[in-house]
Amino acid sequence: MRVSELPNSLWAATAPPDPGDPRLEGQHAADVCIIGGGFTGLSTALHIAESGANVILVEAAEPGFGASGRNGGQVIPGFKLDPDDVVRRFGSERGEKLVEFSGQAPDLVFDLIRRHRIDCHGRQGQWIHAVHSKAVLAEEEGRVRQWRARGADVEMLDRDETQALIGSNRYVASALDRRGGWVQPLAYARGLARAARSAGANLYAASPATGIVQQSVGWRVTTASGSVDAAQVFLCTNAYTEGLWPRLARSLIPVVSYQIATEPLSDELRQVIMPKGHCGSDTHRILKYFCIDPEGRLVMGGRGRFVANPGPDSFRHIVKSIERFFPQASKVKLQYYWSGRVAVTMGHFPHIFDLGPGLYAGGGYMGRGVAMATAMGGVLARCAGGADVASLPFQPVAPKPIPFHALRRPGIEIAVAWKRMLDAWETRGQ
Repeated sequence: MRVSELPNSLWAATAPPDPGDPRLEGQHAADVCIIGGGFTGLSTALHIAESGANVILVEAAEPGFGASGRNGGQVIPGFKLDPDDVVRRFGSERGEKLVEFSGQAPDLVFDLIRRHRIDCHGRQGQWIHAVHSKAVLAEEEGRVRQWRARGADVEMLDRDETQALIGSNRYVASALDRRGGWVQPLAYARGLARAARSAGANLYAASPATGIVQQSVGWRVTTASGSVDAAQVFLCTNAYTEGLWPRLARSLIPVVSYQIATEPLSDELRQVIMPKGHCGSDTHRILKYFCIDPEGRLVMGGRGRFVANPGPDSFRHIVKSIERFFPQASKVKLQYYWSGRVAVTMGHFPHIFDLGPGLYAGGGYMGRGVAMATAMGGVLARCAGGADVASLPFQPVAPKPIPFHALRRPGIEIAVAWKRMLDAWETRGQ
């Protein structure tokens, strides 16, 4: 029996079925225990198992239950920060290594898809960053120049070219980044889980971790009905960490993302709205993101309020986004509504958190978790293999709880409202 059920999302309705991993029962021992079955945990488990180590993964519900099975599926290269900003923050040598790592993260995703024959409709070369206002056009052009200077396959498109690929006349330009792409996210998560099992990893579902206790050698991870003793533990729960490791949870800010999906569009509309299968997000401060699923449904998403049980009113701003950006589809019946949490950090940058000897966490992907969480799994696997910390793209840091963390959620909601107003002001008259 599952602890929680997946939301009635488009992804849950169309992904290959979950085979149903067993619940953890009794005492177990492993070289590595991973807590959390999202992209980070599954990628870490796969990479570690491929090295020959004995790995056990425990998941509170089922693989892909959290943000990994609910996001927009966009495989985005790079960090939230622009390449030159990363270099300024971390210095030339380390900064350029980080930029290269982030730019190549989508390649890892699509390589895993090909190598393990993951059935997730993965398509690379079709990610668009749409410019919502002339006020930010120069910034996007600068971003493209920075990536092109580093050899990236990215180019600016004008208004007409953008409209032809997206199907919306609301954008003044866009950047086409052929490194990026799209996956059906829950199908990708379940495919990673299958690959990890095939490599020898032991996955347990409906087994929420209740405690992590240091022992004379290594750690003990407890669940309601079992335990795992392991030399190393990786906490891969990100925005769903909550009370398991409070200091880590207070170092991340959960933000809610909402999505809706229409019924399949008519053939006429499919020739207009993302006719070549591109997906994208835009440059709004409170960004919108969109794609067409393999059956022709229009999927639209964006940030929203943190509500325990979101009802129809919680999705109203996403419905209005379809009406604004894709008015030709505004009369198409909506078929699915769902939401999930992503984690952000104060510095807008992912981290490996050092929680103790042999105990690490990875997270804070700023809404770019398909590519970055997958790549983070490879880095955490290197940690497990004893790699020199100095050689890692991310240097492990101690979690740094955010002051007044409990007040961040209402503060973010106020900031979101303010930024939406600025976005509307910028685009007036366009």
